Amino acid sequence: MAAKTKFRGSFTALVTPFKNGSLDEAAFRSLVNWQISEGTNGLVPVGTTGESPTLSHDEHKKVVEWCIAEAKGRVPVIAGAGSNSTKEAIELAQHAEKAGANAVLVVTPYYNKPTQEGMYQHFKAINDAIGIPIIIYNIPPRSVIDMSVDTMTRLWELKNIAGVKDATASMVRVSQQRAAMGEDFNQLSGEDATIIGYMAHGGHGCISVTSNVAPRLCSEFQAAWARGDHATALKIHDKLMPLHNNLFIESNPAPIKYAMSLLGKLDETLRLPMVPVTEPTRVAVRSAMVHAGLIN
Repeated sequence: MAAKTKFRGSFTALVTPFKNGSLDEAAFRSLVNWQISEGTNGLVPVGTTGESPTLSHDEHKKVVEWCIAEAKGRVPVIAGAGSNSTKEAIELAQHAEKAGANAVLVVTPYYNKPTQEGMYQHFKAINDAIGIPIIIYNIPPRSVIDMSVDTMTRLWELKNIAGVKDATASMVRVSQQRAAMGEDFNQLSGEDATIIGYMAHGGHGCISVTSNVAPRLCSEFQAAWARGDHATALKIHDKLMPLHNNLFIESNPAPIKYAMSLLGKLDETLRLPMVPVTEPTRVAVRSAMVHAGLIN
């Protein structure tokens, strides 16, 4: 099957800035421009890192529209459009298509715990409702369910299913998916800490949390890997590894929002049930940022 997307490199799972309880449009647009200027290869608004569960539908749609408008076609935008309600996911996906997104990111339905057949039918319904590529977001730690390689292979036969954001942290899965679907199935890691292994197994890039705060280093890692300079890639990975770890001591996106507040990029504001990180995590995040050379 011919490739439906050829997304490569470092894609940032963007945070959503808030101020006084509302979306901070100016901070968000500034982030988009900073990310692109730092070498980020693509943008992913309103995913988990973007606190999509606590955004209203109107807010969700606004963030997608702002991202596409500010990117101005300089990099692709994969808009978050997931829900555990198929009808709701279709509505968000249709909006993203109309707004001009290059693709949508659709998470496996959390909480409902559908069977493999239920997952297949969920994604098929979204596939049939839109005309842009769909990246499956497989994240068992958050959604509880794990899409099998067999189910993914069935979905790959549909016209818009293009690839996966794989947050299983399993290196075996990358190779199994390559064997089942081939090189054209677009495999993007959703686990910063395992990225070097993911790429070695044939991955195409990363939808990254760390790249919110270290976009240049994350894009330089991907560029080094793409040119076959694995020694340089490993050096950058070592530089980033404390961040990859420490940004997940507490639930994402609380640590990354604290990290970005240290750079003056946004207010460290989250929506309940997310809360700011504790002092031990602040110390660990600051230390990791020093290690990466982002702050003194």
